[in-house]
Amino acid sequence: MKKYIPNQHGAWAMLVLPFLLGVAASRGQFIHIPLFVCWLLIYLFSFPLLQGVKTRKFARYAQPLRLYGLLLLPFALYLVIIQPVLLGFVLLLLPLFAINLYYARIKNERALLNDISAIVAFCLVIYPVYYVGQGENWRAVNELFVLAVLYFTGTAFYVKTVIRERNNIRFYYGSVAYHLLFAAAGLYLFPSLLVPLLVLLLRAAILPRTGISAKHTGIIEIGFSVMLYVSVLLLYF
Repeated sequence: MKKYIPNQHGAWAMLVLPFLLGVAASRGQFIHIPLFVCWLLIYLFSFPLLQGVKTRKFARYAQPLRLYGLLLLPFALYLVIIQPVLLGFVLLLLPLFAINLYYARIKNERALLNDISAIVAFCLVIYPVYYVGQGENWRAVNELFVLAVLYFTGTAFYVKTVIRERNNIRFYYGSVAYHLLFAAAGLYLFPSLLVPLLVLLLRAAILPRTGISAKHTGIIEIGFSVMLYVSVLLLYF
């Protein structure tokens, strides 16, 4: 199953949270169901594709590519037929995915630029979700997009302090400083969300000092994403 299911727990939060924020900012519609299935299949299809680029062993990943490609095609065609504007969203994703392909090719997928390009790509889904949900407050969706990008960028810094930069004290202080600035910016951009932003600051400051494992970090990060989503529902709208 390693060829079929991505093993990065935190990526699932990036897949789901921006989508749910888009639904929350608009109105839930039936089209959100096939749109989410399509979004999920795009992610699942991209995983073996990137692995094939990285290892140069496409034959090994041919089966998951074929499976997810065949499942994806009818959903993609359905969405493009009823909402042709979604093609514009795909065009926005292409240069970002090209960056991911490049870093997979040079086997440096942990590069910060690669992380940020993936984060922006994941967070951009909020716009098509909002559009098909017939949302009317574009200022709110723009703010939620910024919130998601800042949150997941902070997560990228924090996770590196737990794994690859575990013994890099400068990187640790950089991560804490980023979260401090994030919380400070929240006073202006999202004042109602200051408490969850302070929780994220404490996460970045305390958890890397506990010796937490990479696996537990990814799993716990799903909990922090749920906290942020619930906070948006209760405090932002």
